[in-house]
Amino acid sequence: MRRILVTGADGAIGRAATEGLADAGYSVTGLALSYQHPSKADRPLVGDACSSEDVAAALEDVDAVLHLAAIPHPSLGTPYEVFRTNATSTFNVLAQAAERGIDRVVIASSINAFGVPLNVHPVVPAYYPLDENVDTDITDAYSLSKSVDEQTARMAWRRWGTNVIALRFPLVKSRDQLVTIAERVAANPAAMAREGWAYLDLRDAVRAIIAALEVPLTGAHVIGLAADDILLDRSTMSLLSDYAPTVPLRQPVHGRGSLIDTTRARTLLKFSPVHSIHEEYQAV
Repeated sequence: MRRILVTGADGAIGRAATEGLADAGYSVTGLALSYQHPSKADRPLVGDACSSEDVAAALEDVDAVLHLAAIPHPSLGTPYEVFRTNATSTFNVLAQAAERGIDRVVIASSINAFGVPLNVHPVVPAYYPLDENVDTDITDAYSLSKSVDEQTARMAWRRWGTNVIALRFPLVKSRDQLVTIAERVAANPAAMAREGWAYLDLRDAVRAIIAALEVPLTGAHVIGLAADDILLDRSTMSLLSDYAPTVPLRQPVHGRGSLIDTTRARTLLKFSPVHSIHEEYQAV
């Protein structure tokens, strides 16, 4: 790979990924609706990932794609706007990449793809730790769009042979932002119980993205990500006892251990997080 297209290049993850890819020696084409921040893309383009023409122009001379463009929360548009934008942009990018013979696309999915965290009903996950096969129960357009994106990835592989990795991101922020959010969630831990108080440092998100772009992996894969610990400075078992006592626990969790099963990330991507909100550590 020499040149990578990053859609959503002016978003928080998009900016960090563009910088990380540029620092790793890649040429980066950025595609964003607008640029409100400086970009390290050597070819920054203004355009819409839902537009056939804009995506076609952005894909010129591209070897791989990182598709991050999306409306990232159901509150940021009408249900129709959220679903149409997210599902259409993903199909558009994957289909056009396939037409050009690009065989590696990484797309941003979400922990919300299984529907429970944003569910309007008082449902709980089928089990912890959450994995990529956990039962779905979807009641909002954003979670539906992420689930459909994962199906679109599988279709692209089956129809065109395009290798696609869908990364299920949890809460992704810089460490300082995570500290602020953790202070707020500590006052109401129930607010994040249905997503297992999961998070990922932005620096680790970039490392996971680069691993997904570079790994010699074929097929369509959904891969869950999270830090090795939870957001709150409490034992995981005490939080489960207080806020999710009826959810079955499939394997022991110690200390502040994560409630996300990241086996696929470790085995398929050879990726392990190295940053924690609680302490800086180096994974073995």
